[in-house]
Amino acid sequence: MLEKLRTVFSIPELRQKIFLTLFLLAIFRIGWTIYLPVVDIQAMEGSRQTTGGFGALLETVQVLSASQLSQATIFGLGIMPYISASIMFQLLSNVYQPLIDLRKEGESGRKKINDYTRYVTVVLCFVQSFLYVKMYLMADQGGGANLTASEFEIDGHLTFGWQIIAVLIMTAGSVFLMWLGEQIDEYGIGNGISLLIMGGILASMPGALGSLIGDAELRLNGFDRSKVGIELLLVLAFLFITVVASTVYVMQSQRRIPTQSAKHVRGRRVFGGTKQYMPLRMLQAGVMPIIFSTTLLIFPYLIFQFFGQIWPSFQLAANAFQPGALLYNLCNIALIFFFCFFWTAIMFNPKEIADNLKESGAFIPGHRPGKRTEEYLDRVMHRVTFVGAAFLSIIAVVPTVLTTLFPNVNFMIASFYGGTGLLIAVSVSYDLISKIDSYLLMRNHKSLLE
Repeated sequence: MLEKLRTVFSIPELRQKIFLTLFLLAIFRIGWTIYLPVVDIQAMEGSRQTTGGFGALLETVQVLSASQLSQATIFGLGIMPYISASIMFQLLSNVYQPLIDLRKEGESGRKKINDYTRYVTVVLCFVQSFLYVKMYLMADQGGGANLTASEFEIDGHLTFGWQIIAVLIMTAGSVFLMWLGEQIDEYGIGNGISLLIMGGILASMPGALGSLIGDAELRLNGFDRSKVGIELLLVLAFLFITVVASTVYVMQSQRRIPTQSAKHVRGRRVFGGTKQYMPLRMLQAGVMPIIFSTTLLIFPYLIFQFFGQIWPSFQLAANAFQPGALLYNLCNIALIFFFCFFWTAIMFNPKEIADNLKESGAFIPGHRPGKRTEEYLDRVMHRVTFVGAAFLSIIAVVPTVLTTLFPNVNFMIASFYGGTGLLIAVSVSYDLISKIDSYLLMRNHKSLLE
């Protein structure tokens, strides 16, 4: 293993990319710990113990968006606005004709769509940061107290000028993170946005583990629901190993479609006739469906919570969209399936593949070139995608099942060591290793995965 690492850092270009990526991630981690100037740090530290409601939702979202919403830092919004804007344009680019035309223009059209995505990201940053300041920092935390420092308040409320400053700081921080991810994409190695998300998850894992061990009793307690014993720790360890192993297995899984090229006789030589395979990945969309679905599910809660302050009946609907609630899980599963099939439809075009096979003189045994091949590829891809979406859905509901069976286990701990957080960390790490492998193989070195 040490020899492989030495080989990785012996390639100047790859070494430069790795160090630049680590440097940019370090900048992200530094900003992750800097509070907004208007925050009362002692009150904020006390509010981190909040369970349920808005606090639980913030903790769930920040796992998947590289944000620090529960601590109100300058990077508090993370890349959540950028993810929301990306979802919006991914959907519109398939139904809105001007965007469809732009996408057909190739690289220039893609750059224009990316520019529009950035503009909408800035708008969403303003909206989300304003709602965050109003609904969380300035909200009554009990006894008329809130999370803002008294020197910035007049009559117990944060002044409008400081509200604007807080909104501008959070907006600038989120836009800077978007730029940081793009720099990693262009000059570093790996997917910048995914690495930022993984960095936030890995940074929070030790704290979650320490909290779990601190509350644990290192003795057998017969799965006592009110205490964390050795049995529960073993269950969490088993889930950790299972999620890691299953994620690697699913990431590598593929459906191999046999193809055969037609034979060509030129003089006395026979060309073609070879048999090959067309690999179809089970998780064509990766972990993006989980990230997209969790990001979208924050909006129903925010809307119902806002109207619940005016009409109490809306509070029931807000409670239904809390993480772990039945309706929340059902909507989460539905969105995961939708985004899995939607993303696959964007990335995988069976008609184009069937036409390419036909033009190159290749075919799939048992299926006529053209329309029949297209229908076969579409049918197989739907089945493969369904299995991948089911896997992501199971991982997404594992924390809910675990916290229901063992109420003393925090939802975030269950997410880190047996759910979506661990899934994202493993899948992004695997993708990063695959990209490093491509550099090694280009220079005739051994793969890291061998």
